[in-house]
Formats: sequence, C-alpha cells, structure tokens
Amino acid sequence: MADGGRQQTWDEFHDDVNMTASTLREWLDTDESREVGQKDGGESVGHESGRHIVRILEKKKADLTDADWKHMEKVHGYVARHSKQRPSGDVTDTKWRWSLMNWGHDPLA
Repeated sequence: MADGGRQQTWDEFHDDVNMTASTLREWLDTDESREVGQKDGGESVGHESGRHIVRILEKKKADLTDADWKHMEKVHGYVARHSKQRPSGDVTDTKWRWSLMNWGHDPLA
C-alpha cells in the first residue's frame, strides 16, 4: 500500500472508530457485546475485530503491521456498509448499534 493509501486508511479508520481503546475494551466485556454478530461456535467476527481495534488504537502509527493496516480497511468497509442499514426509531438498545460498537463505532456518539 502506497503511503498516500495508508494516510487515507488512517484517516478513514479514525473517522469511523469514535470509541477510545479503554471505552471499547469495557464495551467488549459486556453481555450485549458478546450477544451480537456472526458466530461460528465461538467468538463473533465483530467481537474479535473489536479486540484487534483496541490493539491498533494502543499502537503508534509507525508500529502498525501490514495486518493492522488491512484490518483498518476492513473496519472502514464494515462501518460504511452497516451504517447504511440503520433501523428507524430509537437505536439506543439495538443489536444494530451493538454490532457497530463491536467495530469501534458508536453511532450515537
């Protein structure tokens, strides 16, 4: 990925991920966080993603791995797609919001 592409990925990721590492870590410990997402018998994809996002947020930009950059792109894609599926009404206690929060984005923030 060219440096310009990485800067765009960085900007998009930090626009999308509006939860701090500590807030996201606390969220991932809740029953609601564990309740949502695609599961294959274990941890959901979104929950695992959230743990990776916490690790990314705790790193310096220079220390990010290729896998981190790829995950940042994946986060942007997920948040963009899922945000378009917003249900009508109050979304405070919805699985839609909880799923986004697992990916570091609180649509009510």
